[in-house]
Formats: sequence, structure tokens, C-alpha cells
Amino acid sequence: MALFIETLIVSLIGGFTFNFLKIPLPWLLGPLVFIMLWKSTTKRALFWPVWLRNIGLVVLGLTIGISFTVETGWQILKQLPSIVLATVFTLSFSLLVGYFTSRKTGLTLATSIMGSIPGGLPQMVALSEEIKDTDVTVITFMQTVRIMSVIFIVPFIVIHGLAKDISPTTGVGSIAESVGLLLTGISWHTLLFLSLILMAVWFSLRVNLPTPYLIGPILGSIILVLAGYQVPTVPTMFVVASQICIGSYMGLTTNIRTLAHMRKVLLYVLGGNLAIVLFSFSIGYILTCLYPLNLIDAFLGTAPGGIAEMGITAL
Repeated sequence: MALFIETLIVSLIGGFTFNFLKIPLPWLLGPLVFIMLWKSTTKRALFWPVWLRNIGLVVLGLTIGISFTVETGWQILKQLPSIVLATVFTLSFSLLVGYFTSRKTGLTLATSIMGSIPGGLPQMVALSEEIKDTDVTVITFMQTVRIMSVIFIVPFIVIHGLAKDISPTTGVGSIAESVGLLLTGISWHTLLFLSLILMAVWFSLRVNLPTPYLIGPILGSIILVLAGYQVPTVPTMFVVASQICIGSYMGLTTNIRTLAHMRKVLLYVLGGNLAIVLFSFSIGYILTCLYPLNLIDAFLGTAPGGIAEMGITAL
């Protein structure tokens, strides 16, 4: 318990510090960075339970899912060919980056490609274990650097470059309103909705969907919206708490000393990630010319990050 409290305190300090400095995604990146640095400098065995991370993913999935509308569904169907093409082009460019990295670093082609392709860290590592001539340790390193760089670069570009007039929605006033909402009680309507979402999470676990604690609530919320169910809103305080839960776990599982040990590979991985981000930005710009999309939506939709990170940025 003492280690958990220490981890929580470090997380909150990181969140408040990043929020004060106006850094993008303060409640995700603040805990991530502060825990990672505190763990590496003090050599303390910090603790953050995985079930808290999972709860954070469920809340985030709810927040993303309930924003879905019938009109959104029709837009997805209309733009599906372009979505597929954008995915194919991004994957093809990632393969080229992996080939170039392999030639310059001496890594096997399979290792370099698996480390360069955008995807969830657990899924890419698990997939690499089934492929010959791959070094799982190096792939884990490359994917960790990719995720870390994307969740720092993309939100910075969006918030400070594309959306200068947009401010974060996690202010003190909105949190106070969330507390007031909780004090008034939770309706049976909301309890029924949460029960259905938990069933969606259970189903996702049973059928082995990737990131079930995130995908389950997203799909469950979308199905309920399409069925005409009046979905409740997620209090801002819960959104902030979910980011702290996810960021704290990511900081705890990221080993900064491992990143320092592969300096030669690190340079090419960072360069490759930057190239993929810029390529995704170009794809997003092309989509804005073809469809009535703004550049922020298009860029976040094509950026090589996970649903959780890009979803938080969008929120």
C-alpha cells in the first residue's frame, strides 16, 4: 500500500506540473514522465495495479464510444475506401522505414519491420514471438520508443500547431461540476448502461479482442447509440482519473535505462517515427481535400498512435 501511495503522489505531482506548464495531455504524460524518472533515479520499486489501468481504459473507451453518432457511421461508410487506402499507404511507408533501419543498424529485416509497424505494443510483441528471425527484446524497445515519441509529438503538433485557440477541457470548474453530479446520485438509467458496458467488456475478453478493456466499451457504446439508447455523459473528473491510471502504468512499465542502452538503434527509430508521423500528416491533408474533414480530425485519424493516446488527444 505504501508503494502504491508513493506512486500515486508522484503521478499527481506530474499531472499538476504538466497541467501548469500547459503541456499537451498533462494527466497522461505527467504521470508517465514523473514515474519513469522517479523510478530510474531513486531505484524505488513502485507499484501500480493493472486493474486500475484497465478501469482507466474502460472509462476512456466509454468516452470515445458515446461520442459516436449515426451521422458518424454514415461518414465512415462513405469514406471507407479512403480509410483503407490511407491504412495501406501508411503500412507500406512503415515497411520502407523498417527496411531502411535494418540496412543501417544491422538488425534482421523481420525484427526491424515488426519494430517499425504502428500497432499496440502488446499485440506487436505477441505477434513477433511467432515469427522467425525476430529479437523480441529489440522489438519491444522499438515499439516502446515509437509509442513514447508519438504520444509526445502528435499532441504537441495538434494542440500547439493546429488548434491554438482550443484549450484543454479539464479545468477546475468542470471537475467541480463532475463532483456535483456524483453527489446528486447515479440514476438507474446510468447503472443499466454501465451494466451493459461491463457485459461488452466480458464479451471482448471471451473472444480475445485486442485491448478488450478499451475496445469493448467503445463497441458497446456504439451499439447502444445505434439502438437509440440515451447514453449518459462521462464526468470530466473520471476522464482525468482515467488518464492518470493509464499514464501511471505506462510510466511504471517503461524502463528508461533500456532506452539508453541501444543508442545506435535509438537514433534511427526516432528518425523513422518522425518520418511516419510526417507521412501520416500528409495523408491526413490529402483526406481533407477529398472529404469535408478538418485537418485535426484527419491527422489524428491517420497518426501512428494507439486508440487510447489519439482518443485522449481528440478529447
